[in-house]
Amino acid sequence: MISLSEFNPMGLLLIAALNPVVILVAVLMGRSADQWQKLFVAAFASSLAGVVLIWFVTFAGLMTVSGFGGTGGLLIAQMFFGLLWASGAYFLAHRSG
Repeated sequence: MISLSEFNPMGLLLIAALNPVVILVAVLMGRSADQWQKLFVAAFASSLAGVVLIWFVTFAGLMTVSGFGGTGGLLIAQMFFGLLWASGAYFLAHRSG
């Protein structure tokens, strides 16, 4: 069973980088963005969607969360990875050629 403890930086990074909802929302929003400033909105939205997925998984009992600092760090880490995914999709969709 996956566990998210109070301070587990490798676990936070793995969950944030491989969260399928963060990837899906960031790529879809980044691809349809018409200005680069909207990438930050896509990153924030994908991060919140990822936190909702983690909440549902925790509520279903598939993952345990102990401590207080893990979820805040997860939100920030998912926002960073969401920005990377959204930027990649934006630049692939808007490249000239």
